[in-house]
This record gives sequence, structure tokens and C-alpha cells, in this order.
Amino acid sequence: MKIESLLSESFIALNLDLASKSQVIDAMLDLVATHPSVCDKEKLRQDVLKREREMSTGIGKAIALPHAKTSAVKHPVLALATLHKEINFDSIDNEPVRIIFLLATPEEMLAEHLKLLGRITRLAGRMDFREQLLLLKTPAAVLDLFREEEKDFPQI
Repeated sequence: MKIESLLSESFIALNLDLASKSQVIDAMLDLVATHPSVCDKEKLRQDVLKREREMSTGIGKAIALPHAKTSAVKHPVLALATLHKEINFDSIDNEPVRIIFLLATPEEMLAEHLKLLGRITRLAGRMDFREQLLLLKTPAAVLDLFREEEKDFPQI
């Protein structure tokens, strides 16, 4: 399972003008609300917020990765957003974020969940990738970037 195979243009939002961590998480949850694999929007919201309360998902290098293993989805769900301005996300490196991934996987897919988290952090952790991503203007261009970057990655 590659990131580009989970993402679609409908679940990519670019250059959002948001001012707080809670606004970002709400926007990401709203973005995936119509995803065909989401079977319980409120449960998904509760599980993502519960995970965020346990520890910030601001993973450093301008990236936030709110996520949950949850019964609210039937299959993995992934969304991506970039922000117009940096915001505080209580990141582990104390730096603001501009790139947000939301990942939700069924509870029984722990191995896949961890592999997807690892793949996202490995790819988005590269400065050149983040710089390219922040310059893109369309969801189609984002998908093309992931397709190109993942062409040599093995399937999960």
C-alpha cells in the first residue's frame, strides 16, 4: 500500500488559511467526512482527538500527523493539507507546522498503520520533498509528486 494509492484529489487541501491546531484537526476531519471508508464520523473525531490528547502528533520538521486506529473506518483513510502560514502544533521539536497528514486505519490493521506512519514520516521528513510539496498548486500535482517519489518503494 503506497501513500499515493490511498490519497485522492478529493482528500487533499492546499494552502489552507487556519490559525490553530484545533482548526487544523477539524478541517482535516471535515475533509475526510465524505470518504467512502469512513463509517462513523463522530467516532473518528473522538478517536483522533483522544490520540492527540495523549501526545501531540506534531512530529517535527513542519509536519503534523494526526492519526488513529479506529472502528470508525472500514479501510485506511488518508488526507493531506498544507497551510498558508505556519501554526503551533505543540510539535516535538517545538517548531510550527505547515504540512498535515490525517491517517485513520481499522483497529485490526496495526502493522499496516505503523508501516504507513513510517512511510509518511520517512518521505515527508526529507527537506527537498517538503519544499516541493509546499510549492504545489493542485491536488493532481501532489499525487504526481507522491507517485514519483514512491516509484521505487516496495508495497506495504
